[in-house]
Amino acid sequence: MEIAASPLSPAEFRQPASIDGVTIRVSRAQYKHWDRCDLTFFELNPGTVVAGVTTQSRCPSPEVEWCRDALSTGTARALIVNAGNANAFTGNRGRAAVEAITAKVSDHLGCTPNEVFIASTGVIGEPLPIDKAEAGLEAAFSAGNANWEDAALAISTTDTFPKGATASAVIGDTTVQISGIVKGSGMIAPDMATMLGFIFTDAAIDSALLQDMLTRSAAKTFNCITVDSDTSTSDTVLLFATGKAGNAALTAIDEAGVDGFVAALDQVCLTLAQLVVRDGEGATKFIEIKVDGAESDESARRVALSVANSPLVKTAIAGEDANWGRVVMAVGKAGEPADRDALGIRFGATQVAQNGLAVEGYDETPVAAHLAGDEIEIGIDLGIGDGRATVWTCDLTHGYISINADYRT
Repeated sequence: MEIAASPLSPAEFRQPASIDGVTIRVSRAQYKHWDRCDLTFFELNPGTVVAGVTTQSRCPSPEVEWCRDALSTGTARALIVNAGNANAFTGNRGRAAVEAITAKVSDHLGCTPNEVFIASTGVIGEPLPIDKAEAGLEAAFSAGNANWEDAALAISTTDTFPKGATASAVIGDTTVQISGIVKGSGMIAPDMATMLGFIFTDAAIDSALLQDMLTRSAAKTFNCITVDSDTSTSDTVLLFATGKAGNAALTAIDEAGVDGFVAALDQVCLTLAQLVVRDGEGATKFIEIKVDGAESDESARRVALSVANSPLVKTAIAGEDANWGRVVMAVGKAGEPADRDALGIRFGATQVAQNGLAVEGYDETPVAAHLAGDEIEIGIDLGIGDGRATVWTCDLTHGYISINADYRT
């Protein structure tokens, strides 16, 4: 089934900066009956260090389990991404496919298997065919160099547009680059990570510090988006640092240069995360939900996600209905501290409820105008503390049902 590009998609794909020490190749393993590349091979410079966050689903794919184990080494020489088959819930056959792929790549590069990282995305419950994977790898090994857009397209499944981001930072006298791609459109409610996201930098950074940076960044970007409240079996975000920029290696969070790099990393992660929301299956509205006045930041995040995941809120926004009572409902069901008589709600710049009551003389006209756009903001003030959080989601339309009803066919 061909899916039209999301109305929230960017006008064009802006090619991220190339990263010294990263070579990209793509090939056709033909995991599904489609006319496109679906295997991506990232070859990484010797000495590359890696950090990662993975799904907290209790039914993870063997790829996720492999990456968790491999992360303990802190080093990487390659990343393989398969699209069209998640290889999840496939028992020993799924694990055998992962082992065969990583062994073939390690033989090709002359490295150890645990320096090869792997991710797969697509249909759950179907073992990844080893013969197709190995043929795809052979083709990738001899393929010409690809670019970020090629890779972003090759890792996608129901995505309607390729997603990439880039930023730079200065460490000492050295300018370093950060570039990344992500795939995701449905089954989006990250818990430690998101869909599949791969970020690369030429900076030299100690692996433990790199892991700390990614964990912090994921918490305020990837873990603050939701499309449908469903956490994937395959969610993985990996961050690779090749060290080829030549800067003095960063080793501690309080060193000069760390703040600038963290800000650039956050920028890349946030851009990628929001692009996923903009490509939410069937989405027509990009929604930002800001919660203030909560007991704590984490409590504010839980309230915001309760609103963001509410089908009633999301369908109201899809229908451009200023039904703020549904927001009250979603705040109340979050299970977090709240005071009904201190609660305030706004749509865009218009306050619609305050101190537990509708605003006297409230005019719905500017709210209707705000909801007619494709960028929606909902503000919630709990009025009981200093905690705050922002999350991003999209509306829920008939398009979501159509895409997922026909997903396997």
